[in-house]
Amino acid sequence: MQLTFLGATGTVTGSRTLLESKGKRILIDCGLFQGLKQLRLKNWDAFPVEPSSIDEILLTHAHIDHSGYLPRLVKMGFSGRIYCTSGTHDLCQILLPDSAHLQEEEARYANQKGFSKHHPALPLYSQDDAQRALDLFQTVDFHELVDLGDGLQARFYSNAHILGSSCIHISDGDKSVLFSGDVGRSNDPLMRAPEIPPASDYLVIESTYGDRLHDPVNTLELLAQYIRETVQQGGILLIPVFAVGRAQEMLFYLHQLKQQGRIPHIPIYLNSPMAVDASEIFQLHCNEHRLNPQQCAEMFADVHMVNSIEQSQSLNHMRQPMILLAASGMASGGRVVHHIKAFAGNPRNTILFVGFQAAGTRGAAMVNGASEVKIHGEYIPIKARIASMTSLSAHADYVEILQWLNQFKQAPKLTFVTHGEPVAADAMRLHIEEQLKWQTCVPDYLQKVNLS
Repeated sequence: MQLTFLGATGTVTGSRTLLESKGKRILIDCGLFQGLKQLRLKNWDAFPVEPSSIDEILLTHAHIDHSGYLPRLVKMGFSGRIYCTSGTHDLCQILLPDSAHLQEEEARYANQKGFSKHHPALPLYSQDDAQRALDLFQTVDFHELVDLGDGLQARFYSNAHILGSSCIHISDGDKSVLFSGDVGRSNDPLMRAPEIPPASDYLVIESTYGDRLHDPVNTLELLAQYIRETVQQGGILLIPVFAVGRAQEMLFYLHQLKQQGRIPHIPIYLNSPMAVDASEIFQLHCNEHRLNPQQCAEMFADVHMVNSIEQSQSLNHMRQPMILLAASGMASGGRVVHHIKAFAGNPRNTILFVGFQAAGTRGAAMVNGASEVKIHGEYIPIKARIASMTSLSAHADYVEILQWLNQFKQAPKLTFVTHGEPVAADAMRLHIEEQLKWQTCVPDYLQKVNLS
């Protein structure tokens, strides 16, 4: 059995790990690189192995940094099965076509405005490519035995990151590997606690927050404070959100604050067709989260769901106080980029980031104090108040991950730390070595490891 780390090394994006055993090639996750330009350019490189030689793909969850490269891989010749849970499949049905649409729109806009260095600018993949990838999906239940052939077997266990998200246990009858995916939090307000998977010989663990702890602030009170202060100034609160997970969590908090009378009665807009669709899917999978159908319906009842481009554009001309949630969460694309252009120049407004900001993204630049950001070929001055709520995350921090790992029935022979910025990954390695006494390493990009 051999592992090759094709992504999520030195970065939280581009999750792709190749497992080879008994002549089979299995890819675990197939994500887009995001953030820094040198990372994004990897999406355009030739894939490190021939795509047609990959037998199957197993998806831990639907987020684009784990699934968003699938249409590109299919375009380059992959034609095997893509295994995932039903929640992941439902979300990918909206995420992948949307990702393709955004790339097609960005290429069209770049050609129209002439700011691309490429003539013509082309999308990484098309909506047709996304549909061809979706046609290869095969859903499995949590705990169901998946026979991959030649003695290879896999099972999916809930890790409570988002709907459908899983850690995946793979065995060849001799050795076993557990891929953690993105580990959720045991005290998440919406998702249930992560399961404890079976023992494994080797472990691939994420480290997004390997060097940090989540801020123990009162989330509801801090959010209410930002809303009240912005409204008092006559401003608009713009919240970049991840369409899957974070958007629904923020709507849950806003509903609570409204019910408790802790914020003014101002309109709330969810401007992301993908987030609107994801919210409907959220209501279909009540077995995976803590809310019942009635609670879900109440949470979305007072929200203005924005779908059309015309509605989205009209929001940019509003001057009355409102709360506007729009994707993407790192301001790396989507409708929120146009809203930043419209609202970032007004000091009465607040732009509130509520998720992890990868290096190289507009979100990271703004949180770190950038006075301007580049959008559509021009620099936009940042005069609005920029705030960040670090207590909000669907990722376990390093203490929560250690608590999860400490419940494993036995220590792995070797643990590989991935899916983290370099400092975070090395900090996670050190935490595991010092507190759990497990043998641990941080693999490099394209590194091959024989599991013997």
